[in-house]
Amino acid sequence: MKKEIHPENFRLIVFKDMSNGHTFMTRSTANTKETIKMDDGKDYPLVKLEISNTSHPFYTGKMKLVDSAGRVDKFMNRYKTHMEKNKK
Repeated sequence: MKKEIHPENFRLIVFKDMSNGHTFMTRSTANTKETIKMDDGKDYPLVKLEISNTSHPFYTGKMKLVDSAGRVDKFMNRYKTHMEKNKK
């Protein structure tokens, strides 16, 4: 390993998956303003995640399509005739 390239200001930080509430603790240098009280009674810095290995479809095996404002339906309707031509 090369010397003097790794950060030395790491500390224990809690990461929380906001989609399912799963939390895990690891060492990190991430900056954060929020804290969370864990089961041991101590406060730790908190980093909120939108997705983690406990909610990502690749790791869970569940395919989940997030459709906001019907974008998928709009796309399918718009290119419906084009896709039908390609099937022939």
